[in-house]
Amino acid sequence: MPRKLAAGNWKMNGTPAALTEVAALCAAHSAPGVDVLLCPPATLLAQMAAATQDHALMVGGQDCHANASGAHTGDISAQMLKAAGAGAVITGHSERRTDHGETDADVSAKSQAAYDAGLIAVICIGETLDERESGTTLSVIDTQLAGSIPDNATAANTVIAYEPVWAIGTGKVPTTAQIGEVHAHIRARLAARFSDAADMRLLYGGSVKASNADDIFAVADVDGALVGGASLKASDFGPIITALSNA
Repeated sequence: MPRKLAAGNWKMNGTPAALTEVAALCAAHSAPGVDVLLCPPATLLAQMAAATQDHALMVGGQDCHANASGAHTGDISAQMLKAAGAGAVITGHSERRTDHGETDADVSAKSQAAYDAGLIAVICIGETLDERESGTTLSVIDTQLAGSIPDNATAANTVIAYEPVWAIGTGKVPTTAQIGEVHAHIRARLAARFSDAADMRLLYGGSVKASNADDIFAVADVDGALVGGASLKASDFGPIITALSNA
């Protein structure tokens, strides 16, 4: 079975004072069998990497440019993230797709840049509420999987995060049956394309919290979670990690 992963996306939150939460997380939670990844704002990445260098916790970026360098004011390359201490980077988050108009092709190019820099790409996919209600969820997932994942993806360099857009930060959570259906579908589509698909980690994301983590992690083909707001505090993220360890 794939090794479990609890990933936290801090989004546009956090100043150096927030690093006390990371110290508390490292001190209080060392769950066997679970990898932990925190993706802070770029301004905190190097500091967080330094603060966790003696701990198994991995840090990552929230986005990267598809190019290694160039005249791209305000952007950050995968190589820069790697040099700052990152081991992974999120690509294709729905907020990037929506707010910045990123296409599947853009996500694939950024994921390839991550591979080239030696980073794990956490590739996000997921449907909107309109797509869910119109019954097109699985076809949307198929299109995103086909267009967002480079052909040289492997279980070692790729994590897939299913995040229904309508559940992110809203408190709404799909039923376990809905999560299971999509995760099983993703696994089958990956198996048709990649020889090591059985070992690729599939995360669920979207209003994951301590109170629903046990139910979510009991679903087949859910190998962990990509957590937003609940990853900002050790007291919220720690119990999610523990639930994953116990799953």
